Amino acid sequence: MQTASRFGALTIAEVRLTPILIADPPLLNTQGVHQPYTPRLIIEVVTGDGTTGVGETYGDTRYLELARPLAAALPGHGVSDLNGLFTLAERVCGDPAEVSDSVDVGGLRGVQTADKLRLSIISGFEVACLDALGKVQGLPVHALLGGKVRDAVDYSAYLFYRLAAHPDGQDESDDWGAALDPAGVVAQARRFADTYGFGSFKLKGGVFPPDEEIAAVRALAEAFPGQPLRLDPNGAWSVETSLYVARELGDVLEYLEDPASTTERMAEVAAGTEVPLATNMCVTTFPEIEEAFTRKAVQVVLSDHHYWGGLRNTRELAAICRTFGVGLSMHSNTHLGISLAAMTHVAATVPNLDYACDSHYPWQTEDVITRRHEFTDGRLTVSDLPGLGVALDQDALKALHQRWVDDDGSMRDRDDAAAMRKADPDWKTPSVPRW
Repeated sequence: MQTASRFGALTIAEVRLTPILIADPPLLNTQGVHQPYTPRLIIEVVTGDGTTGVGETYGDTRYLELARPLAAALPGHGVSDLNGLFTLAERVCGDPAEVSDSVDVGGLRGVQTADKLRLSIISGFEVACLDALGKVQGLPVHALLGGKVRDAVDYSAYLFYRLAAHPDGQDESDDWGAALDPAGVVAQARRFADTYGFGSFKLKGGVFPPDEEIAAVRALAEAFPGQPLRLDPNGAWSVETSLYVARELGDVLEYLEDPASTTERMAEVAAGTEVPLATNMCVTTFPEIEEAFTRKAVQVVLSDHHYWGGLRNTRELAAICRTFGVGLSMHSNTHLGISLAAMTHVAATVPNLDYACDSHYPWQTEDVITRRHEFTDGRLTVSDLPGLGVALDQDALKALHQRWVDDDGSMRDRDDAAAMRKADPDWKTPSVPRW
């Protein structure tokens, strides 16, 4: 990575890491239920002239352990040397002491590996560097990525089965109520459509037996005729169950996302149905692409700049998908406004963005930016302001960090199963396939 630049404005002078806990509703998935608070990490990269760029990523303990040495090594390096950022991260971060061989609950993106953890950290630093560089040069991030091809980006409503309140009663204000049956799911979708104008809908499945979720999607199809629908059980089904659901919903689904775990199982499902299969679990790193694409296991990849190491790698992924004729959309985790701004900038530069992007953002009642993003007709306008076009709210950041400081340690690492056991003491993370 390049050493100190001749131009102070392009040299990193300081890096600040702020772990926070943000309020999260009791959303259900096949692993359990979201805890009342979710950890995130806010990254500030300060250049020699005092310009600050911001980034955001996962804030669980393993991510913090990797982020700290990288933050310590960055001062004196060029903010524009993004290739060198990867080299430096490989040298100073090392591997986490313990990596689980189970599903990465933070993003439900398949098996957790050291490489995936490192790339998720690099992504936050890369976004912060691009934000700072854009501010120094007076350019929006999309201009640094080659220029936008659209002025607004379409997003999809992200529907969840959910409890009315967290099992331990530790709730922020929330007037959504429970959604545990088709009627509850449809009511949730109507509120998303009325409030934000969303025209496509994704239901997080893998929570109830497949026939119940089929009924929910059928109810959505009746309530929103002709509008795109998606179902995502996060690999909870067997090949046989996946094919059954595809047959039952083939006439209404835009795509079926990760019905089965592993590329092997997805390939078997793909061979038996014409319903497009999407993934954010089988294809989350470049080495995973070859097998999935050559076996035609997936027809849509849900990119996520947190997974792939940032915005530039996301564009590389898009080019590979375009080459192989594989569709592209964007996955979402429990994120705040910095990540949504980054998603929107890179989405604006990708010609082959074939489907509306996911976003948890409407579920998040807290943020660390001074002005929340506003969806109009299910879309976000692409900012032309320098950098990401967002400003950090230092008071909000301080308050959310204090929550992290005051936590007893039970929520500094996301654990959906532990949260579920507060409602059901006998709950165990289901084996895959669950059905």
